[in-house]
Amino acid sequence: MTKNNFQNILVPLDGSKYSEKALERACEFVGAFGSTLYLIYVVEKSIPVNLLDRKEYLELLQKFGNNILNKAKIKLSKKGINAKTILKEGNISNEIEKVAKKENCNLIIVGNKGLGTVSRLILGSVSSKISQSSSCSVLIVK
Repeated sequence: MTKNNFQNILVPLDGSKYSEKALERACEFVGAFGSTLYLIYVVEKSIPVNLLDRKEYLELLQKFGNNILNKAKIKLSKKGINAKTILKEGNISNEIEKVAKKENCNLIIVGNKGLGTVSRLILGSVSSKISQSSSCSVLIVK
């Protein structure tokens, strides 16, 4: 009997087609290894806001994040897959790494590109940062 090296899998979602592809790939791993699946959406708090009140801005992003997570959970349930959803606020790659450690994840499956924001363009790719800093294996899906 072989050990399951992918017992806990974390999938960061942002609503992009690349995160959808990452979720599809995660389903394959769950089917093959019987893994526990964690879905995370991180609200980036460092983006300056001039048009909206900061609280209103964060509430909009939280609502969007919850919507993304709920849609993914419904999609997975139709395939007979349960997932734990997590909504965080902060630096995206840092929060993903914290959750990966907390949940003892063996694998992070992330899309190559996200929806993109000005800060992500300036600061660099989230998938690149995760692959460089992660304490576990990372699969980048194109």
